[in-house]
Amino acid sequence: MSNHTSPFDSSNGDTPQKKFWDPQPEGENSSPVSRPADAHSEYSASTPWHRPSGAGIPPTPPRSPMQPLQLPARPLPSNGGSSARHGQFQSLPGSPRPAGLSSFQQGSTQTPEKLKLSSNADNPLPLQGSQPGKRSKGRPPFNPRLAVPLVLVVLLVIAGSFLGQHFLQASTTLLPNKAANGNANGGNFVAPPLSSQQIDNLRHLTDHMKYQQLAYLYVSRMSLDEEIGQIMMVEYSENAYSPSLDTMIHDLHAGGVIMYQRQINTLAQTKADTAHMQQRATSPLLISADEEGWNVHRLTNIYPPRLSAHDIRNSNSTTVAANEGQKVAHDLLSVGINTNLAPDVDVSPDDGYIGWDQRAFGSTPEDVIKYAGPYTKAMQTGGVIASMKHFPGLGGAPKTTDPHAVFVTVNHTKDQIYKIDLAPFQYFIHSSDKMEQPGMIMSTDVLLPAIDPTYIAELSPTFITKILRNEMGYNGVVITDALTMLGVQVNGQHLDLATAGVMALKAGNDLLLGAGDPASMRSMIDGIKTALNNGTLSKTRLDEAAARVITLKMERHLIAAVPPPANA
Repeated sequence: MSNHTSPFDSSNGDTPQKKFWDPQPEGENSSPVSRPADAHSEYSASTPWHRPSGAGIPPTPPRSPMQPLQLPARPLPSNGGSSARHGQFQSLPGSPRPAGLSSFQQGSTQTPEKLKLSSNADNPLPLQGSQPGKRSKGRPPFNPRLAVPLVLVVLLVIAGSFLGQHFLQASTTLLPNKAANGNANGGNFVAPPLSSQQIDNLRHLTDHMKYQQLAYLYVSRMSLDEEIGQIMMVEYSENAYSPSLDTMIHDLHAGGVIMYQRQINTLAQTKADTAHMQQRATSPLLISADEEGWNVHRLTNIYPPRLSAHDIRNSNSTTVAANEGQKVAHDLLSVGINTNLAPDVDVSPDDGYIGWDQRAFGSTPEDVIKYAGPYTKAMQTGGVIASMKHFPGLGGAPKTTDPHAVFVTVNHTKDQIYKIDLAPFQYFIHSSDKMEQPGMIMSTDVLLPAIDPTYIAELSPTFITKILRNEMGYNGVVITDALTMLGVQVNGQHLDLATAGVMALKAGNDLLLGAGDPASMRSMIDGIKTALNNGTLSKTRLDEAAARVITLKMERHLIAAVPPPANA
């Protein structure tokens, strides 16, 4: 019989230990019983009443209908003894064999004494009075010990039937019905029927889990060089596709490329360059540009000027915002650019660094959210990844400061940072509309001493991991601003690209922007490898960053959401 685990067994799935009586009784009332073949090995097959596992019953020779059956003597219950009532056999003192076999010596040719049988050949049972251990009614005696487990089984069956019926009847009441109890705030996981928003939340949750699991599988199949390359977005100084760019994409496995106005000259040239990039890439690329509008307009050689964020805010129309987002998506995709390093969600007054350049959607969090929301939704619905910037906020920077050229400090209080600067990021991270949620968030090099007096935000574990990841719950890609900017300093010292890259990764960024040629990219790769070897950077952090980049590419259908090839 195969072993089956009962639902009433212990939680580890082990069946209860079976107990066996010792066949060598210590007292006269000990009761030897048969045991399975896999019981204790010290009870060998030489024991007279033990049959080895798999042993069959010897065939019975043919006999005539009138020939009495010859049976060996065996122990029979006595008529009136207590041991017969309890189904026990009497054994002779000092012998391991039960009574009735005591005269049979092991290894002897002597046959046991014949029983006196009835002349009824169809039922040749012992005659009444023929043996002291006679059977009174031709069937084995009732063993009360068997009754206990049988009663338990019956009780369990009855209880199981009752409880099963009870749970089936109660199944419709285990989860409260929102319509019945009037609870409109049942959360995302409630009893059916689900609202369309709840269904959408569930669908996107399972999608993200699937993408993330596949992304880690991709990362596990990558070489270390390929994995490090995936977390870098490179730029190039030439006006068209060049051998330098090819080396970074093909040989050093860059995960993304940023393009500037000087490299976007004509529609045909730009389309050919971006197509060639994708063809030569190890993995499909995130190809990006800063296309905000007005004077931050990288497509100006191909498409006419577009509205700035300031213009959209002054229109007082969310429809205008959505139309601009749709146009941006169309124009970028037409030249093979799939990622926009926009919108700018800094809350800035008109005389601030962001505001005076007309890059701000408003001077309050409410205005920024009102217009940046439909702009982002239309752009991402159109197929372009949105990267909201500049986390945690450059809105408080004076217009005379530019992190590209100087070290920037914003002396907002902690309360101002949370209520003003971080408010748009917090809103969009948790937007109920997935197309309003940022595909990426760009961190920047601004010092906010009220929260971290030592490290600029993009190099600060406090801002990137503690606040953005843990407090605000963002699990998407964080891309740095260009790590070559003069504002990338610690304690007044400008950092080299390799050091800045390692610090940015440790802080919690996933995609490093800054390498502009093969030499600078190799210096960043070598810096990361050195940090891995000396324990400054963990492999787990690198895996996490690479997996987030791959997850984003799957979510936006740049990489097929299927397991990588076995030889990958």
